[in-house]
Amino acid sequence: MKFANPFKPGAGHMPPHLAGRGQETRDFARLLGQKTILKNAVLTGLRGVGKTVLLETWKPLAIRRKWLWVGTDLSESASVSEETLVIRFLTDLSVVTSGLVLRQPKAKGFGEEFKEERIGYDKLIELYKKAPGLPSDKLKSILEFVWERLKPLGFKGIVFAYDEAQTMSDHAEKEQYPLSLLLDVFQSIQKKGVPFLLVLVGLPTLFSKLVDTRTFSERMFEVIILTKLNESDSREAITEPLKKKRCPITFPSKTVDLIIVTSGGYPFFIQFICRELYDVFIQKIDIGEELRVPMDEIVRKLDKDFFAGRWGKATDRQRVLLSVIAHLNRADDEFTVQEIVVESQTLKNPFSNSHVNQMLATLIDTGLIYKNRHGRYLFAVPLLGEFILRQMEDEDVV
Repeated sequence: MKFANPFKPGAGHMPPHLAGRGQETRDFARLLGQKTILKNAVLTGLRGVGKTVLLETWKPLAIRRKWLWVGTDLSESASVSEETLVIRFLTDLSVVTSGLVLRQPKAKGFGEEFKEERIGYDKLIELYKKAPGLPSDKLKSILEFVWERLKPLGFKGIVFAYDEAQTMSDHAEKEQYPLSLLLDVFQSIQKKGVPFLLVLVGLPTLFSKLVDTRTFSERMFEVIILTKLNESDSREAITEPLKKKRCPITFPSKTVDLIIVTSGGYPFFIQFICRELYDVFIQKIDIGEELRVPMDEIVRKLDKDFFAGRWGKATDRQRVLLSVIAHLNRADDEFTVQEIVVESQTLKNPFSNSHVNQMLATLIDTGLIYKNRHGRYLFAVPLLGEFILRQMEDEDVV
Protein backbone atom coordinates (compact mmCIF):
# COMPACT_ATOMS: atom_id res chain seq x y z
CA MET A 1 0.00 0.00 0.00
CA LYS A 2 1.30 3.44 -0.92
CA PHE A 3 2.59 5.46 2.04
CA ALA A 4 0.45 8.59 2.36
CA ASN A 5 1.98 12.01 2.80
CA PRO A 6 2.12 12.30 6.62
CA PHE A 7 2.26 16.08 6.92
CA LYS A 8 -0.96 17.99 7.65
CA PRO A 9 -0.85 21.78 7.34
CA GLY A 10 -4.62 22.33 7.68
CA ALA A 11 -6.03 24.62 10.37
CA GLY A 12 -6.24 22.67 13.62
CA HIS A 13 -5.24 19.35 12.03
CA MET A 14 -3.26 17.05 14.31
CA PRO A 15 0.32 16.77 13.00
CA PRO A 16 1.86 13.33 12.59
CA HIS A 17 4.20 14.11 15.48
CA LEU A 18 3.61 16.80 18.11
CA ALA A 19 7.03 18.22 18.94
CA GLY A 20 7.73 20.37 21.97
CA ARG A 21 4.85 21.72 24.07
CA GLY A 22 5.80 19.56 27.04
CA GLN A 23 6.00 22.48 29.47
CA GLU A 24 2.67 23.90 28.35
CA THR A 25 1.04 20.50 28.88
CA ARG A 26 2.57 20.21 32.34
CA ASP A 27 1.20 23.66 33.17
CA PHE A 28 -2.28 22.52 32.16
CA ALA A 29 -1.94 19.26 34.12
CA ARG A 30 -1.09 21.34 37.20
CA LEU A 31 -4.30 23.32 36.76
CA LEU A 32 -6.24 20.05 36.61
CA GLY A 33 -4.76 19.17 40.01
CA GLN A 34 -6.42 22.09 41.79
CA LYS A 35 -8.89 21.05 44.51
CA THR A 36 -10.39 24.52 44.45
CA ILE A 37 -10.21 26.34 41.12
CA LEU A 38 -8.09 29.41 41.73
CA LYS A 39 -6.67 29.71 38.23
CA ASN A 40 -8.21 29.10 34.82
CA ALA A 41 -6.22 28.92 31.58
CA VAL A 42 -5.73 31.28 28.67
CA LEU A 43 -3.86 29.61 25.82
CA THR A 44 -2.68 32.24 23.39
CA GLY A 45 -0.33 32.82 20.47
CA LEU A 46 -0.17 33.86 16.83
CA ARG A 47 -1.96 31.95 14.12
CA GLY A 48 -0.04 28.90 13.05
CA VAL A 49 1.65 28.11 16.38
CA GLY A 50 -0.58 25.11 17.11
CA LYS A 51 -3.03 26.35 19.76
CA THR A 52 -5.96 24.26 18.51
CA VAL A 53 -3.79 21.17 18.14
CA LEU A 54 -2.45 21.52 21.68
CA LEU A 55 -5.96 21.99 23.03
CA GLU A 56 -6.98 18.72 21.39
CA THR A 57 -4.13 16.90 23.15
CA TRP A 58 -5.25 18.32 26.49
CA LYS A 59 -8.70 16.77 26.16
CA PRO A 60 -7.69 13.10 26.59
CA LEU A 61 -5.33 14.15 29.39
CA ALA A 62 -8.24 15.72 31.28
CA ILE A 63 -10.53 12.75 30.62
CA ARG A 64 -7.92 10.30 31.95
CA ARG A 65 -7.85 12.33 35.14
CA LYS A 66 -11.62 11.97 35.59
CA TRP A 67 -12.61 15.38 34.23
CA LEU A 68 -15.50 15.82 31.83
CA TRP A 69 -14.80 17.98 28.78
CA VAL A 70 -17.14 20.27 26.87
CA GLY A 71 -16.49 23.07 24.42
CA THR A 72 -16.32 24.19 20.84
CA ASP A 73 -15.08 27.01 18.60
CA LEU A 74 -16.64 30.30 19.55
CA SER A 75 -17.95 32.68 16.94
CA GLU A 76 -19.06 36.28 17.13
CA SER A 77 -22.66 35.06 17.02
CA ALA A 78 -22.16 33.28 20.37
CA SER A 79 -21.63 36.62 22.09
CA VAL A 80 -24.28 38.68 20.31
CA SER A 81 -26.20 38.78 23.58
CA GLU A 82 -26.21 37.28 27.04
CA GLU A 83 -28.94 34.85 25.96
CA THR A 84 -26.98 33.58 22.94
CA LEU A 85 -24.00 32.88 25.18
CA VAL A 86 -26.22 31.02 27.65
CA ILE A 87 -27.64 28.90 24.82
CA ARG A 88 -24.09 28.12 23.68
CA PHE A 89 -23.15 27.00 27.19
CA LEU A 90 -26.27 24.93 27.81
CA THR A 91 -25.93 23.28 24.42
CA ASP A 92 -22.38 22.21 25.24
CA LEU A 93 -23.22 21.26 28.82
CA SER A 94 -26.10 19.03 27.69
CA VAL A 95 -23.58 16.69 26.04
CA VAL A 96 -22.37 15.53 29.48
CA THR A 97 -25.64 15.92 31.38
CA SER A 98 -27.82 13.92 28.99
CA GLY A 99 -26.81 10.73 30.77
CA LEU A 100 -28.03 12.05 34.10
CA VAL A 101 -31.55 11.25 35.33
CA LEU A 102 -33.69 13.55 37.43
CA ARG A 103 -36.18 11.74 39.70
CA GLN A 104 -39.18 13.73 40.88
CA PRO A 105 -42.41 12.72 42.69
CA LYS A 106 -45.35 12.30 40.34
CA ALA A 107 -47.94 13.52 42.82
CA LYS A 108 -48.62 13.77 46.51
CA GLY A 109 -50.30 10.82 48.15
CA PHE A 110 -49.62 7.34 49.41
CA GLY A 111 -46.79 5.36 47.93
CA GLU A 112 -43.58 6.49 46.28
CA GLU A 113 -44.30 7.18 42.68
CA PHE A 114 -41.55 8.96 40.80
CA LYS A 115 -41.04 10.06 37.26
CA GLU A 116 -37.59 9.95 35.71
CA GLU A 117 -36.40 12.55 33.25
CA ARG A 118 -33.07 12.84 31.50
CA ILE A 119 -31.26 16.14 31.93
CA GLY A 120 -30.74 16.94 28.27
CA TYR A 121 -30.78 20.28 26.51
CA ASP A 122 -34.55 20.76 26.75
CA LYS A 123 -34.51 20.11 30.49
CA LEU A 124 -31.62 22.50 31.05
CA ILE A 125 -33.45 25.22 29.15
CA GLU A 126 -36.60 24.55 31.16
CA LEU A 127 -34.71 24.79 34.46
CA TYR A 128 -32.92 27.91 33.25
CA LYS A 129 -36.18 29.68 32.42
CA LYS A 130 -37.68 28.77 35.78
CA ALA A 131 -34.69 30.01 37.78
CA PRO A 132 -35.07 33.50 39.28
CA GLY A 133 -32.88 36.50 38.62
CA LEU A 134 -30.78 37.87 35.79
CA PRO A 135 -29.22 35.63 33.11
CA SER A 136 -26.04 35.36 35.20
CA ASP A 137 -28.04 34.25 38.26
CA LYS A 138 -29.92 31.70 36.18
CA LEU A 139 -26.76 30.25 34.64
CA LYS A 140 -25.06 30.01 38.04
CA SER A 141 -28.00 28.06 39.41
CA ILE A 142 -27.90 25.63 36.47
CA LEU A 143 -24.17 25.01 36.84
CA GLU A 144 -24.53 24.41 40.58
CA PHE A 145 -27.50 22.10 39.94
CA VAL A 146 -25.47 20.07 37.44
CA TRP A 147 -22.47 19.73 39.75
CA GLU A 148 -24.62 18.46 42.61
CA ARG A 149 -25.68 15.58 40.36
CA LEU A 150 -22.24 14.91 38.89
CA LYS A 151 -20.30 15.02 42.16
CA PRO A 152 -21.53 11.62 43.49
CA LEU A 153 -20.41 9.94 40.25
CA GLY A 154 -16.72 10.47 41.03
CA PHE A 155 -15.83 13.11 38.46
CA LYS A 156 -13.24 15.76 39.37
CA GLY A 157 -15.16 18.47 37.50
CA ILE A 158 -15.82 19.83 34.02
CA VAL A 159 -13.40 21.58 31.68
CA PHE A 160 -15.15 24.21 29.54
CA ALA A 161 -12.76 24.72 26.62
CA TYR A 162 -13.44 27.38 23.99
CA ASP A 163 -11.30 28.12 20.94
CA GLU A 164 -11.30 31.44 19.04
CA ALA A 165 -12.34 33.14 22.27
CA GLN A 166 -10.95 36.49 21.12
CA THR A 167 -14.18 36.88 19.12
CA MET A 168 -16.15 37.40 22.35
CA SER A 169 -17.03 40.91 23.47
CA ASP A 170 -19.53 43.02 25.36
CA HIS A 171 -21.92 45.38 23.58
CA ALA A 172 -22.55 48.34 25.86
CA GLU A 173 -24.50 50.19 23.15
CA LYS A 174 -27.05 47.34 23.19
CA GLU A 175 -26.82 46.82 26.96
CA GLN A 176 -25.59 43.27 26.39
CA TYR A 177 -22.59 42.00 28.33
CA PRO A 178 -21.98 38.33 27.44
CA LEU A 179 -18.24 38.36 28.11
CA SER A 180 -18.79 39.96 31.51
CA LEU A 181 -21.45 37.36 32.22
CA LEU A 182 -19.02 34.54 31.42
CA LEU A 183 -16.34 35.88 33.73
CA ASP A 184 -18.75 36.77 36.55
CA VAL A 185 -20.44 33.35 36.48
CA PHE A 186 -17.22 31.35 36.61
CA GLN A 187 -15.68 33.51 39.31
CA SER A 188 -18.84 33.12 41.40
CA ILE A 189 -19.27 29.34 41.09
CA GLN A 190 -15.55 28.72 41.64
CA LYS A 191 -15.70 30.73 44.86
CA LYS A 192 -18.46 28.33 45.95
CA GLY A 193 -16.18 25.37 45.30
CA VAL A 194 -17.71 24.18 42.03
CA PRO A 195 -14.77 22.63 40.07
CA PHE A 196 -15.57 23.90 36.61
CA LEU A 197 -12.35 24.94 34.86
CA LEU A 198 -12.51 27.54 32.08
CA VAL A 199 -9.98 27.23 29.24
CA LEU A 200 -10.04 30.03 26.68
CA VAL A 201 -7.92 29.82 23.52
CA GLY A 202 -7.29 32.70 21.16
CA LEU A 203 -5.02 35.28 19.61
CA PRO A 204 -2.73 37.46 21.76
CA THR A 205 -5.43 40.13 22.12
CA LEU A 206 -7.53 37.74 24.21
CA PHE A 207 -6.03 38.28 27.66
CA SER A 208 -6.04 42.08 27.32
CA LYS A 209 -9.71 41.90 26.37
CA LEU A 210 -10.49 39.80 29.43
CA VAL A 211 -8.67 42.20 31.77
CA ASP A 212 -10.32 45.23 30.18
CA THR A 213 -13.72 43.57 30.69
CA ARG A 214 -13.16 42.51 34.30
CA THR A 215 -9.99 43.58 36.13
CA PHE A 216 -10.14 40.47 38.31
CA SER A 217 -9.39 38.43 35.18
CA GLU A 218 -5.70 39.14 35.76
CA ARG A 219 -5.89 37.01 38.92
CA MET A 220 -8.40 34.54 37.51
CA PHE A 221 -6.30 33.21 34.62
CA GLU A 222 -2.89 31.72 34.07
CA VAL A 223 -1.66 32.72 30.63
CA ILE A 224 0.08 30.02 28.61
CA ILE A 225 1.78 31.57 25.59
CA LEU A 226 2.65 29.42 22.60
CA THR A 227 5.57 30.62 20.53
CA LYS A 228 7.51 29.09 17.67
CA LEU A 229 9.40 25.82 18.17
CA ASN A 230 13.09 25.88 19.00
CA GLU A 231 15.57 24.34 16.58
CA SER A 232 15.61 20.92 18.26
CA ASP A 233 11.80 20.63 18.38
CA SER A 234 11.52 21.89 14.80
CA ARG A 235 13.95 19.21 13.64
CA GLU A 236 11.92 16.59 15.52
CA ALA A 237 8.67 17.76 13.90
CA ILE A 238 10.26 17.40 10.46
CA THR A 239 12.12 14.11 10.83
CA GLU A 240 9.99 11.94 13.12
CA PRO A 241 7.08 11.47 10.66
CA LEU A 242 9.55 10.17 8.06
CA LYS A 243 10.77 7.39 10.39
CA LYS A 244 7.50 5.48 10.10
CA LYS A 245 7.62 2.01 8.62
CA ARG A 246 7.39 1.93 4.80
CA CYS A 247 8.00 5.69 4.46
CA PRO A 248 9.94 6.00 1.17
CA ILE A 249 11.30 9.50 1.81
CA THR A 250 13.97 11.01 4.01
CA PHE A 251 15.05 14.63 4.00
CA PRO A 252 18.82 15.22 3.92
CA SER A 253 20.26 17.12 6.87
CA LYS A 254 20.83 20.25 4.76
CA THR A 255 17.21 20.14 3.62
CA VAL A 256 16.01 19.87 7.22
CA ASP A 257 18.16 22.89 8.13
CA LEU A 258 16.64 24.85 5.24
CA ILE A 259 13.09 23.95 6.32
CA ILE A 260 13.82 25.10 9.88
CA VAL A 261 15.15 28.46 8.69
CA THR A 262 12.39 29.05 6.13
CA SER A 263 9.56 28.08 8.49
CA GLY A 264 10.87 30.17 11.34
CA GLY A 265 9.96 27.29 13.64
CA TYR A 266 6.21 27.87 13.25
CA PRO A 267 4.38 24.50 13.24
CA PHE A 268 1.94 25.36 10.45
CA PHE A 269 4.74 26.47 8.13
CA ILE A 270 6.77 23.35 8.95
CA GLN A 271 3.80 21.16 8.02
CA PHE A 272 3.10 23.16 4.84
CA ILE A 273 6.68 23.11 3.57
CA CYS A 274 7.21 19.45 4.46
CA ARG A 275 4.01 18.39 2.76
CA GLU A 276 4.94 20.19 -0.46
CA LEU A 277 8.50 18.90 -0.38
CA TYR A 278 7.39 15.33 0.30
CA ASP A 279 5.16 15.40 -2.79
CA VAL A 280 7.98 16.86 -4.90
CA PHE A 281 10.44 14.18 -3.76
CA ILE A 282 7.97 11.36 -4.42
CA GLN A 283 7.40 12.56 -7.98
CA LYS A 284 11.13 12.96 -8.60
CA ILE A 285 11.81 9.43 -7.34
CA ASP A 286 9.02 7.97 -9.50
CA ILE A 287 10.54 9.38 -12.70
CA GLY A 288 14.16 8.94 -11.65
CA GLU A 289 15.09 12.63 -11.53
CA GLU A 290 17.63 14.21 -9.20
CA LEU A 291 16.13 15.41 -5.93
CA ARG A 292 16.13 19.19 -5.76
CA VAL A 293 14.54 21.43 -3.13
CA PRO A 294 12.35 24.05 -4.90
CA MET A 295 12.10 26.19 -1.78
CA ASP A 296 11.46 29.47 -3.62
CA GLU A 297 8.49 27.90 -5.40
CA ILE A 298 7.13 26.41 -2.16
CA VAL A 299 7.42 29.76 -0.41
CA ARG A 300 5.55 31.44 -3.26
CA LYS A 301 2.78 28.88 -2.88
CA LEU A 302 2.72 29.52 0.87
CA ASP A 303 2.41 33.23 0.15
CA LYS A 304 -0.61 32.61 -2.03
CA ASP A 305 -2.31 30.08 0.26
CA PHE A 306 -1.62 31.67 3.65
CA PHE A 307 -0.68 35.33 3.35
CA ALA A 308 -2.39 36.65 0.21
CA GLY A 309 -5.90 36.69 1.64
CA ARG A 310 -4.79 38.74 4.63
CA TRP A 311 -2.71 41.08 2.46
CA GLY A 312 -5.73 41.58 0.24
CA LYS A 313 -7.65 43.13 3.13
CA ALA A 314 -5.28 46.09 3.29
CA THR A 315 -5.78 49.29 1.31
CA ASP A 316 -2.94 50.75 -0.77
CA ARG A 317 -2.03 53.25 1.94
CA GLN A 318 -2.18 50.55 4.62
CA ARG A 319 0.18 48.44 2.53
CA VAL A 320 2.62 51.34 2.48
CA LEU A 321 2.45 51.51 6.28
CA LEU A 322 2.92 47.73 6.58
CA SER A 323 5.89 47.95 4.24
CA VAL A 324 7.46 50.61 6.44
CA ILE A 325 7.02 48.29 9.43
CA ALA A 326 8.55 45.39 7.48
CA HIS A 327 11.70 47.47 7.00
CA LEU A 328 12.19 47.99 10.73
CA ASN A 329 15.06 46.05 12.25
CA ARG A 330 12.61 44.33 14.62
CA ALA A 331 9.70 43.91 12.20
CA ASP A 332 8.77 40.47 13.51
CA ASP A 333 9.14 41.66 17.10
CA GLU A 334 7.52 44.59 18.92
CA PHE A 335 7.47 48.02 17.33
CA THR A 336 6.17 51.45 18.29
CA VAL A 337 4.32 54.27 16.60
CA GLN A 338 7.38 56.51 16.87
CA GLU A 339 9.60 53.93 15.14
CA ILE A 340 7.15 53.79 12.24
CA VAL A 341 7.03 57.58 11.98
CA VAL A 342 10.82 57.86 11.90
CA GLU A 343 11.19 55.08 9.32
CA SER A 344 8.54 56.68 7.10
CA GLN A 345 10.50 59.94 6.74
CA THR A 346 12.17 58.56 3.63
CA LEU A 347 8.79 58.45 1.86
CA LYS A 348 7.42 61.24 -0.31
CA ASN A 349 4.33 61.20 1.89
CA PRO A 350 5.51 60.24 5.40
CA PHE A 351 3.18 59.32 8.25
CA SER A 352 2.36 61.46 11.28
CA ASN A 353 1.82 60.06 14.78
CA SER A 354 -1.95 60.53 14.62
CA HIS A 355 -2.17 58.97 11.18
CA VAL A 356 -0.18 55.90 12.29
CA ASN A 357 -2.36 55.49 15.37
CA GLN A 358 -5.53 55.62 13.29
CA MET A 359 -4.25 53.15 10.70
CA LEU A 360 -2.95 50.70 13.28
CA ALA A 361 -6.37 50.67 14.92
CA THR A 362 -7.91 49.71 11.58
CA LEU A 363 -5.26 47.07 10.93
CA ILE A 364 -6.01 45.56 14.33
CA ASP A 365 -9.65 45.17 13.27
CA THR A 366 -8.57 43.38 10.07
CA GLY A 367 -6.38 40.97 12.05
CA LEU A 368 -3.01 42.06 10.66
CA ILE A 369 -1.71 43.88 13.75
CA TYR A 370 -2.29 43.51 17.45
CA LYS A 371 -1.40 45.67 20.42
CA ASN A 372 0.03 44.07 23.52
CA ARG A 373 -0.54 45.22 27.08
CA HIS A 374 2.65 47.29 27.09
CA GLY A 375 1.38 49.62 24.38
CA ARG A 376 3.58 48.14 21.68
CA TYR A 377 2.46 46.56 18.44
CA LEU A 378 3.25 43.31 16.66
CA PHE A 379 2.26 41.59 13.47
CA ALA A 380 -0.66 39.27 14.22
CA VAL A 381 0.53 36.80 11.58
CA PRO A 382 3.91 35.06 11.92
CA LEU A 383 6.57 35.95 9.35
CA LEU A 384 4.28 38.58 7.82
CA GLY A 385 7.20 41.00 7.60
CA GLU A 386 9.16 38.62 5.38
CA PHE A 387 6.11 38.11 3.17
CA ILE A 388 5.69 41.87 2.75
CA LEU A 389 9.31 42.27 1.72
CA ARG A 390 8.81 39.57 -0.89
CA GLN A 391 5.69 41.34 -2.12
CA MET A 392 7.66 44.53 -2.55
CA GLU A 393 9.83 42.78 -5.09
CA ASP A 394 6.72 42.38 -7.25
CA GLU A 395 4.71 45.47 -6.31
CA ASP A 396 5.70 49.12 -6.27
CA VAL A 397 3.88 49.75 -2.98
CA VAL A 398 6.14 52.56 -1.78
